[in-house]
Amino acid sequence: MIPSDQPNPEFEKLKKIILRKVLTPEARERLGRIRLVKPDLVARLELYLVNLYQQGKITEPITDEKLKKILMLIGK
Repeated sequence: MIPSDQPNPEFEKLKKIILRKVLTPEARERLGRIRLVKPDLVARLELYLVNLYQQGKITEPITDEKLKKILMLIGK
């Protein structure tokens, strides 16, 4: 059994695949830079995006501009 503080490797793989599908290359770059400074914020954002994708609410790729707006909302 994996302790709860350890990431689930299967979920991490799925999350990576989903984020690659829904984010433009520029948005993925921004996410990587933010991860260096605010890993907790990025973790919340990734979960949010995965949930939206699984609910079918992401209909087009998320651009860098859209990502900035989402970050402002989540960062509050």
